[in-house]
Amino acid sequence: MSDIKLFESKKVRTHWDEENETWYFSVIDVVEILTESSIPKRYWSDLKKETLKRRK
Repeated sequence: MSDIKLFESKKVRTHWDEENETWYFSVIDVVEILTESSIPKRYWSDLKKETLKRRK
C-alpha cells in the first residue's frame, strides 16, 4: 500500500510493508520539509558525499 501523507501541508511519499509491518518514508521528501531546501535531491546527494568523505 503506497500512500501520500501530509506533514505541515507538505506531501511525504510512504510505503507500508505488510510482511514486516513497517512504514517507509521518502528521504527526499523528509529532507525537503526539514531543510526547506528548494532542491532537496541535491541537498541529499551533497550530504551523502560529505558523509562518505568523513568516514575515510
